[in-house]
Amino acid sequence: MSETLFVKSYDSPLGTYIIVISHQGVVCVTTEDRASARFARWEREGIQIQDGGKLNETVADQLDAYLAGKRRQFSVPLDLRGTSFQRQVWEQLFKIPYGETRSYGQIAHALGHPNSARPVGQAIGRNPVAIIVPCHRVIGSDGKLTGYGGGLHRKQALLELEAAVLSKDSG
Repeated sequence: MSETLFVKSYDSPLGTYIIVISHQGVVCVTTEDRASARFARWEREGIQIQDGGKLNETVADQLDAYLAGKRRQFSVPLDLRGTSFQRQVWEQLFKIPYGETRSYGQIAHALGHPNSARPVGQAIGRNPVAIIVPCHRVIGSDGKLTGYGGGLHRKQALLELEAAVLSKDSG
């Protein structure tokens, strides 16, 4: 029996994203330009792709609230697919507080592998669930923005959004 994934196009202030869910949860949130490679792989694996799904609407609503500065955490179920190491790295991303950043080295250290900043960066680069799994909060050890699949302009915008919300809350 083949699996079915449900897809929705989501227009945001940062451009169009594609939301993909399974019966277990969110599989992917990616920019429109990066979705075709994933779709091709899924089709090769015999996975069926269909439009819609109720959870897609919930994800879109939560993304709207986040991008409007009204939500700091997501409560949708996730169906993260990756290696054990990748999933460990992605779990570390959830531990970065809203509005804060960590370096790749800090993530590697938190995992107990202080010399594995490069593999950590590769795992973060394969994060299939943009924004919800907050890979945008990871920066270079020199404080510079590095490596974001959706483009550094989106990473910067997400970090600025979070900083503005925190500034507004404290002011």
